[in-house]
Amino acid sequence: MSVVNRTVSEDEAGIRLDRYFRRHYPHLTQGALQKLCRTGQIRVEGKRVEASTRLEPGQTVRVPPIPMAAKPARDVPRPLDEKLAREIRKMVVYQDKHVIVLNKPAGLAVQGGPGITKHVDMMLDGLREEDDPRPRLVHRIDKDTSGLLLLARTPGVAAKLAASFRGRDVKKIYWAVVVGRPDPLSGEIDQPLARLGAGPGSITVAADRKDADAQSARSVYEVLDSAARKFSWLELSPLTGRTHQLRVHCESLGTPILGDPKYGGAAAHPSGFTDRLHLHARMLDMPHPAGGRLTVSAELPPHMRETFRTLGFVPGTTPPPSRRGGQG
Repeated sequence: MSVVNRTVSEDEAGIRLDRYFRRHYPHLTQGALQKLCRTGQIRVEGKRVEASTRLEPGQTVRVPPIPMAAKPARDVPRPLDEKLAREIRKMVVYQDKHVIVLNKPAGLAVQGGPGITKHVDMMLDGLREEDDPRPRLVHRIDKDTSGLLLLARTPGVAAKLAASFRGRDVKKIYWAVVVGRPDPLSGEIDQPLARLGAGPGSITVAADRKDADAQSARSVYEVLDSAARKFSWLELSPLTGRTHQLRVHCESLGTPILGDPKYGGAAAHPSGFTDRLHLHARMLDMPHPAGGRLTVSAELPPHMRETFRTLGFVPGTTPPPSRRGGQG
């Protein structure tokens, strides 16, 4: 065994050093990796590094002799029922060799958990092509929320997109039907939030700024239409990314989202409407990992289309995906 110098590939841009080693040397434990970093046996561009260091394409990683070094673990496709494969393929609204964008139906969870037997994550092998890596989730939306969900085709692309989300370079627009009409008709909601409990039973609540558990949460809203002040169609853009942020912010305005099963109480469930959450991830505008920007919009789910018809709201046509600038 001898020292090996590996070059970071374009697809590994932004990946953490520990994840890089997990990919290439899956048997190496986190503790062993940290020891190799502490003792200077692992270096990047000849310099000592920590396990959390992020790598850039073209950098040289010094890999010391590692006992029983293994080849990268093969990403073996999981057996997937063809019905589920067809189902997830129908959700695709945009794809290229870097990203896939889905229009997730309301009621389908993104990932598994207690009592969840069907979710997007278990269906992702239906989107892989031949020997390509399994697509990866970049972000999540609530089970009851419909709309756009972004996937990366490779780990490197996933790292780039995750950095864009962390840096607030991604613009997200949601549509919601709320009970009542906000006053004023547009503005910014600057209401800190706190999380109570853990797991499926946890909830998000409005918090006092002095609360030790309070987290900054800001959203922008605009009323696009209203029906006799009893119902409104809102366009919402979260400026921060707290769990259930838009749902609690709408409640804090005194206009809970129609059909919300967790927030708004009885006011969110007037008679005569489908008792499902009326929140839809309508548009994503984001830096494309190959350059330029990508904008994608998603059609409303059936229950929201029905409510729009009932209230006389006209959503108009959904624009096709648009890629501006960049190559590949």
